[in-house]
Amino acid sequence: MDAFTLPLHLVYLLLPAWGVALLLTPWVVGWRGLALWGIRAAAFWRTLLGLGVVGSLVLLGGLLWGGRDGRMLTYALLVATVGALAGWWRARRGRP
Repeated sequence: MDAFTLPLHLVYLLLPAWGVALLLTPWVVGWRGLALWGIRAAAFWRTLLGLGVVGSLVLLGGLLWGGRDGRMLTYALLVATVGALAGWWRARRGRP
């Protein structure tokens, strides 16, 4: 693997985690918190970063445990873990 393909492999490994985080972040912070700049944007970026990092750790753990990327169990754990964390954060904010 050369110096060009290694970063691409890492990006493609972590892309599902950040995609799920990006889809769930508006649900957690509320649609009115979608300002990307300013005071209200801090919650958006903090939530996106938290969900993305947790999802990335799940995918890296699945890679280490399973021996290769792309196992369906890893993706199921990704969705379950990030979804549960997002639901917990939303409940803490007092939203149903």
